[in-house]
Amino acid sequence: MIQDIAPHRFDNTYRPTAPEPNSFVLHYEGQECWMKRTEEEIVFPTFAELREKNGRKDLMSGEIAFAWTYLFSIDEERYYLVEEPDLELPPEYRKENVQVFRDADPQYRAFAGITGHQLFHWYRKHHYCGQCGSQTKQDKKERMLYCENCGNMEFPKICPAVIIAVTDGNRLLLSKYAGRIYKKYALLAGYTEIGETIEETVRREVLEEVGLKVKNIRYYKSQPWAFSETELMGFYCDLDGEDSIRLDQEELSMAEWFEREEIPVTPLRDSLTNEMIMQFKNGVV
Repeated sequence: MIQDIAPHRFDNTYRPTAPEPNSFVLHYEGQECWMKRTEEEIVFPTFAELREKNGRKDLMSGEIAFAWTYLFSIDEERYYLVEEPDLELPPEYRKENVQVFRDADPQYRAFAGITGHQLFHWYRKHHYCGQCGSQTKQDKKERMLYCENCGNMEFPKICPAVIIAVTDGNRLLLSKYAGRIYKKYALLAGYTEIGETIEETVRREVLEEVGLKVKNIRYYKSQPWAFSETELMGFYCDLDGEDSIRLDQEELSMAEWFEREEIPVTPLRDSLTNEMIMQFKNGVV
């Protein structure tokens, strides 16, 4: 899956130390990120390149330094968010939609790019306090924004959600989302509601989306999914009773039972959904 970047090591400990010239810059515009591509990999700009292109005399000078936010490190590489609106980048860098991080190489930089985008959205949405409207400030000890006026504190948003593989003997239920860019086969999924256990989410989502009841709910694995600010939790469960599908057409464009040997899905590296489908297709579960 996208976060499986070993032997590289992701470290999200908040260390707001100043960048060095070779530290990486993550610069986003909406759903796009600035990067360049070589034949083998994606590359993000460094502070040294930004300094040269934007006429900054001294990277560490408080007088003309870039406004930066420390994000995380991978191995010895440090990544920073830079949000300056009129930033110029070297001509070899281009804006690309963050969906490229699903399969871009090297995988650890793709993971850095999409994780940085999740933090970019959080910072952008919390420039002002949601309680009193005052401007927020970054805490120096942890990744938190606080309001000096009313004391409100904001932490990065993570939404719990479930991925659900409904099985019936040798059959697996596959679906496709309605009204989304993603058109490949998927499993059922949904967000956990207030006051609801994760297991209750599994039962409710299956009943709402395809009108089926399930039993024997079994946890499989979790995945941080920065594309939707979500922590995904995967479950297998068995059909309980009738197998006739009543499709929620607002959520799904189709849902169909597939025999294990006929599942029309091939391996991908990015998602928990794909791994769970392939585990069933290959007879592992």
